[in-house]
Amino acid sequence: MRRIFKKPYIYFIIGIFLSYLLINFLISGFYNTIPLIIAYANNINWFKLSVSIILSLITGALIAINSVHIYIKYKERKQCVKEGAITGLGTIGGLATGFCPLCITGLFPILFGFFGISFSLASLPFQGIEIQIIVVLVLLTSLIAMNKK
Repeated sequence: MRRIFKKPYIYFIIGIFLSYLLINFLISGFYNTIPLIIAYANNINWFKLSVSIILSLITGALIAINSVHIYIKYKERKQCVKEGAITGLGTIGGLATGFCPLCITGLFPILFGFFGISFSLASLPFQGIEIQIIVVLVLLTSLIAMNKK
């Protein structure tokens, strides 16, 4: 695990992290939400927005670390198919919720919209933050499983 944070792997982690954030930012349409956050700053639940953004950053970091760890394990000729699949699932889940699952589109509502189903993460009890927590737990499970091998 310590090899991940040494050269050249640290550069891969930073690149994957920044790429994930950029893709998440563009897919989720958070750039459209930023002016609304500024305009309606008095009406925003800052705690939920902050938790959501922090969970998105944690998700990006875990995806980057898991991806590099899978690459290192693959180079060592160790089997890590299951962990790679779990990391892929976590990546899709992270992109599905976006930065703020309450105030943006996200991937799931877009996909459901193609089938005529209206869905919003705002209809969930914690407005989609529970999905982000599940994604973080899935990625942590993948990382722990890889470290046991």
